[in-house]
Amino acid sequence: MNTIHRTAKLRWVATLIAGIIMLAGCSIKAIQSRNLAERDAEVRKAEAELGAAKNDAQRVAAYAHLGDAVGEKSRYARAMKLISSDEYVKLFDIAIQDHTQSIALDSGNANLYYRRGRTYYFRAALDMMYNTKATTYLVPARADFVKAVALNPKNAETLDMLGLTDASLSNWNDAVHDFEQEVALDPKTKFRLADAYCNRGLAYLQEKKFDLAEADLTQSINIRTYQPDPCECEPHGLLLAIYVNQTHEYDKARAVAAKARAAGIWVDPTYLEQLKAAKGN
Repeated sequence: MNTIHRTAKLRWVATLIAGIIMLAGCSIKAIQSRNLAERDAEVRKAEAELGAAKNDAQRVAAYAHLGDAVGEKSRYARAMKLISSDEYVKLFDIAIQDHTQSIALDSGNANLYYRRGRTYYFRAALDMMYNTKATTYLVPARADFVKAVALNPKNAETLDMLGLTDASLSNWNDAVHDFEQEVALDPKTKFRLADAYCNRGLAYLQEKKFDLAEADLTQSINIRTYQPDPCECEPHGLLLAIYVNQTHEYDKARAVAAKARAAGIWVDPTYLEQLKAAKGN
């Protein structure tokens, strides 16, 4: 292929790639516009419901719907960087005001506290994407979830959100308690409890409370019935660290390593080498 033909081909490829990138950008913008339009439609629908409300029950439902809709619109728009931080704060404040208005009209309704707490929680989640210590809005979220649980202790979804909030605040004793209550209502959520035990065990390990750490990490392993998510706390390695490096209980360490490998969980080769070296112990 001569130089002219090669250059022409390279230009054609570059043009094709540029076109693909441009189309991809247009496609993303189109999806974002559609999604934002759907959220705007929910806001308008809630506003219409509020305008048509004829009694307090209807106003309660409309204000709660409006709080959800405005909160979700602001959350999506901020996450996609479609609005400024100042505009997000204004929309978030409006959402909270709507939720608060619904609660003022029906203060004994657990679901209303749950919905406002969820809006606070989602605000905190976005804040923590940029700063992991930005937990300010978890505090009112937790207060609302606690109130919702007090009014209706049999709602597993509320207990789940309370547990996630306590976990995000590193309140591991509370998180374990929350998820224990949730599991009693919905056994499929055991993975939440296993993760809370693991994280509390890690906290005990960092405090050099090895007996407490061992108990929690063992409990986490016993509860797990699935391949853990890589984003979750992994108890096997932490328990191995205790048995190999702290208590030198090598038989217990070998049992943990065997259980981990049987479950397809990665084991640090350093521990395996240490266990080989300590074979007579």
